[in-house]
Amino acid sequence: LDMRGRCSAGQRVLASIVIRLALAETFCLNCGVFALDEPTTNLDFPNKRGLAIALAQIIAHRAAQDNFQLIVITHDEEFVGMMKNELSAHTGFAMPERYFQVSREEGGDGSYYSKIHAVDWDEL
Repeated sequence: LDMRGRCSAGQRVLASIVIRLALAETFCLNCGVFALDEPTTNLDFPNKRGLAIALAQIIAHRAAQDNFQLIVITHDEEFVGMMKNELSAHTGFAMPERYFQVSREEGGDGSYYSKIHAVDWDEL
């Protein structure tokens, strides 16, 4: 489907994410892991919020599934805040205690290392 001239770059990104999630739901019963790398690239605020709402609904729906994990790789702290707000809006859903933030730090030898921080949602 040629969407050039019909949709913005953000709308194409969002459509791509929705299609991938739909395919995963269709072809993989009880998929354990969803991984999204920079899903908010080129999304405007309304589409970013819509994605946060959709992901929060998926998380709330899958919370009882033992093997479910959602991995979102993002530099967009506003989106992380949206996810927190949407997740906390779901009644009866136990919020995850924390999320993980990966940063790059320089070691004493001049090399760079990845450092993983567990961040409480309340600190956001």
